Amino acid sequence: MTTPLCSTSARRRRDPMLGTAAPAIRWLLIEHPGGWAPAALDSPGIHDDVADHLHRTALTVGGRVVLVRRPGRAAVPGPPELRRWTVLDLDGRQQWGTWRRSEDLLAAGAALLHGPADSLAGHPPDPLFLVCTHGRHDVCCAVRGRPVAQALAVRWPQQTWECTHIGGDRFAANLLVVPDGTVYGGLDAATAVDVVQSHLSGSVDLEHLRGFSAHRPPVQAALAAVLRAHGPAGAGDVTPGEVVSDGGLWRVEVLGRGALPARSVVTVRRTSQPPARLTCRAEADATAYVWTAVVADPVG
Repeated sequence: MTTPLCSTSARRRRDPMLGTAAPAIRWLLIEHPGGWAPAALDSPGIHDDVADHLHRTALTVGGRVVLVRRPGRAAVPGPPELRRWTVLDLDGRQQWGTWRRSEDLLAAGAALLHGPADSLAGHPPDPLFLVCTHGRHDVCCAVRGRPVAQALAVRWPQQTWECTHIGGDRFAANLLVVPDGTVYGGLDAATAVDVVQSHLSGSVDLEHLRGFSAHRPPVQAALAAVLRAHGPAGAGDVTPGEVVSDGGLWRVEVLGRGALPARSVVTVRRTSQPPARLTCRAEADATAYVWTAVVADPVG
């Protein structure tokens, strides 16, 4: 009997997605046509010492390094063409550069460490849509991600990229919106277009929301709970205030803008779902946290 894809099993189990966005406050995107190694920075053309430097720098600043390519593009043999990199901050700042040799990526590492210098160099500061299609990391990402990337590229060709692993293989297809760091999951070609259109219109799609990567999982769950209770609203309309934790329980203050309450208090509880196969490459079942959030009456 053939084992089902981890994403198929997760959909059948209805695994909760909220609070599963991998935390990151700064992103380095490196254009790389393929083929991507299971660990992205082990991919051809990036020397080990440069890969190690970028990895350590990302850890230092709470950032992530992701390889990107245009949807449907095959690997390019021979000498690399002129490729781009960009560093993006949650505040909207971006810095773009180019690379031919591995050593050129040290400039990208410096921008990742110190923050982008708003060097757009002709690149509009529009949000970018990154769809994980990293099949050598998990086959679900390729099977479910590529049709989504293709569909988004038809509508937003300059803003859409395929990317390496961003976490949550079982929630494929996964979409990361940068620079704001919103992560959506469980997408297909049809729903992805609607989700992005809604996001651009200032309304987070809560059915497919995994979370906001700028924040820890309990805060992600609290922000989503306020959007669900009082929205629709955009990702930038909710921000966390005071967060108090007590074991597996959190009290999160959420500050709202626009039509949302100015201040809400959310109680978030952490539990665990039963053991299950969480990735296609997993050799054994594992448990995952589940985040349950309850919004109190608005304050003030």
